[in-house]
Amino acid sequence: MVVGAFPIAKLLYLGVRQMSKPVANRIKAGARRSEFFKNYICLPPAQLYHWIEMRTKMRIMGFRGSTIKPLNEDAAAELGAELLGEAVVFLVGGGCMVLEYSRQAANSRRKEEELNETIISLQTQLAELSLTTETLDARLREVNRQLLSFPTPTTK
Repeated sequence: MVVGAFPIAKLLYLGVRQMSKPVANRIKAGARRSEFFKNYICLPPAQLYHWIEMRTKMRIMGFRGSTIKPLNEDAAAELGAELLGEAVVFLVGGGCMVLEYSRQAANSRRKEEELNETIISLQTQLAELSLTTETLDARLREVNRQLLSFPTPTTK
């Protein structure tokens, strides 16, 4: 019974991606508790994201010169933790895609090398057969030349 190879790598990648979500949630919870993490990791990206988002919305609505107030610390910490969690999931998913691409590229490269080896082997065999054919052809001509050099028997 022939069974196709189970794509274990794909299953592992899926498992890693699924595991990244709880890990991201734990990172978010840790970010909310730690002052250092909150102040230096979560707040700056959250404030930047809020500033870009609000600036874009204001420009779309036609307000050009209005100032944008920063988020309060709790909202910024929450937004920063969410951004960090999403970034972790995105990075893990992107890493899985890169690994899958490199695995597929390696498989493709291996198959191409095998095909090239097969082609080279067939070319070598063809050259050997051609040489053998030429040798046999030369022998046949020699045998024919020797047969023609014998005298023909006469009938009386």
